[in-house]
Amino acid sequence: VRPSRGSCVGAALAPALYGSRGDDQHATRKLLPRVKQPPVDANTEATTTLGNWYANKMPWRPEVAILVNETTLLPVYIALAPAATLIERIPAQVTAVLTELGLPADAIEREAAAMSEPSWAKTANRSVVGVMNEFVFLADHHRWGRGGVAPDLIELSVQMSETPCSPLYSTYISPCDAVRAAFDRPE
Repeated sequence: VRPSRGSCVGAALAPALYGSRGDDQHATRKLLPRVKQPPVDANTEATTTLGNWYANKMPWRPEVAILVNETTLLPVYIALAPAATLIERIPAQVTAVLTELGLPADAIEREAAAMSEPSWAKTANRSVVGVMNEFVFLADHHRWGRGGVAPDLIELSVQMSETPCSPLYSTYISPCDAVRAAFDRPE
């Protein structure tokens, strides 16, 4: 049985995740009750190179969460359990994906350090939530194309980062190119 395209539509209504109280991690209404942390008011000042992240729970067993960066649309998949510690585990997973994308180690370390004081907030950008839902749909089909076997989440993140995204067409086309360009900018 293949997942239906509508299986992730309800997930679009959401809250936010990370930052040193400068960058938020936005989480969906579906994810917020699982993390058992109250959302804070969203902060618009970004303190990391990549900025805010959006998160949602995917309909998989074992449970998986998807993160999508607001600026670059980079998808990062991470094990949801235990949900109470999800926000503390995000920097390590983002670091692993950025490493696989071949970014400089010093830039990755700075980004991870800037994500050291995480907080959850409600979603504020419907476009990013829509892109996140598309990545859920694509990951579902990737998984079912492998016979329902759960893929390596870092490998899946890197593979999905090569997906063309229409909000990026005027600039970098794919999230992996947008991330590389973000880290190439002088600070």
